[in-house]
Amino acid sequence: MINKLIFFICCLFFTTNEKPPKTAVHPIQKSMIQKTDSAVIDAPSDGQIYNAKALSDFFKKLEKNEDQKNQKINIVHIGDSHIQGDLMTNEIRKKLQQKFGNAGRGLVFPYQLARTNGSYNERFKSNRSWESYRNIYPVKNSPVGLSGIGLWRDTGGFIVEMNVKDPSYKFNTIKIITPQNQNMFDLAVSSKINSIQTTERKVITHKIKKGEVLGTIADKYNVSIAEIKRDNHLKSNNIRAGRTLKIATNETRAKTVSMSEFVPLEIESDSYSHYYNSENALSRIFLIPNKEAKDYELNGIVLEKDAPGVIYSGIGVNGAKYSDYNKYPLFFEQLKSLHPDLLVFSLGTNESYDHLDAEKYISELREFISKIRAQKIEAPIIVMTPPPSLLRRKPNTYVDNYARQIIDIAQKDDLAVWDLYNEFGGMSGIKQLKIQGLIGPDWVHYSKKGYEKQGNLFAQAFLRSYDNFKLKK
Repeated sequence: MINKLIFFICCLFFTTNEKPPKTAVHPIQKSMIQKTDSAVIDAPSDGQIYNAKALSDFFKKLEKNEDQKNQKINIVHIGDSHIQGDLMTNEIRKKLQQKFGNAGRGLVFPYQLARTNGSYNERFKSNRSWESYRNIYPVKNSPVGLSGIGLWRDTGGFIVEMNVKDPSYKFNTIKIITPQNQNMFDLAVSSKINSIQTTERKVITHKIKKGEVLGTIADKYNVSIAEIKRDNHLKSNNIRAGRTLKIATNETRAKTVSMSEFVPLEIESDSYSHYYNSENALSRIFLIPNKEAKDYELNGIVLEKDAPGVIYSGIGVNGAKYSDYNKYPLFFEQLKSLHPDLLVFSLGTNESYDHLDAEKYISELREFISKIRAQKIEAPIIVMTPPPSLLRRKPNTYVDNYARQIIDIAQKDDLAVWDLYNEFGGMSGIKQLKIQGLIGPDWVHYSKKGYEKQGNLFAQAFLRSYDNFKLKK
């Protein structure tokens, strides 16, 4: 009887611990947002941008461009690994450009040459290796600027080829961002082929017969034994029947040799970059060394079209925090080169892994904004709350606190906020994210489907806020 009872309890235990069926897919439940001072700060409505009044000037510019269609509107989205892969930001970019026009791809970076992941829209390759350094490491004398990753070489001889895969992002203007705007690179759209007429020795093959030695074969073709050994990589005079030898005879024949020569384009410059304007839309270009430069440092490339509309630039570094960007003054100096009309921030996941308390997180955010304002960049700001994640297999309470604090300071600091954290269910919704295939196996990063959903939700919230702005005028 006791044995039967034990068996029944064991069955009950294992039954109650079965995984839920995959068919049980439910909407992501949003957490309740608890406010520290509800009399002063209203809770954000679901799916809306909170304190959207901070975006009024930007919305006015959008509305004007909708009517006149004569401006480029620059949005710059800064973040961590959630942004570096350009999955969320690419979805936002596409949605906003469908509405307001496509003025170009914006900032790109040769992530492949830095041996890390990046956008699928562009591909870079080089005939030489490059050194790289990220802002997440301790400060050292490295050219870490606009992209949060510095790329450099101390010798020339390189060719960097860039191919734009998405035809909607063919470009007319390319801008090169370097430290102190130094003229380190030339550009070429194609190579010039030079043909040279020359001669070469006629090469034949000889199949070794039984009993033949190198000396008799050399005499037959009037060449030396040493030449035969060199051309066939022989280490001794020993040969065996049946093998085929290459024999470079003393006869000659005409040969045409083609050599590629990259012809530099005429590059112009302004206070922020060296650039080239093309009458025809381009999808491929080559970066080659400027012969007068002694070393070569690249912080980013900006691609624009000859058309009005939105340029949406993403800046992301795997593992980055606000404090990492804050370490490098060059980042803030070069941010001006993008002429931002709107800034979007997506940071906080990596701070949570450092167990950074919410007060210190807000302090780093405010320092980041202060350094931007010191460069006379007055663009309005949207702060995204960090997405839900697990920390050591438990709900990440740090990002929960960050989300609350960001919303708490929004009105005082004149920030708009999009609450991604609660849009994706907060602490209570993370299991649904897994069931729906939105979050990755590490419970921190998201799937392609998950990032695209984030981008779509943000674009919808942004456009609703813009429509509300126009209705209230």
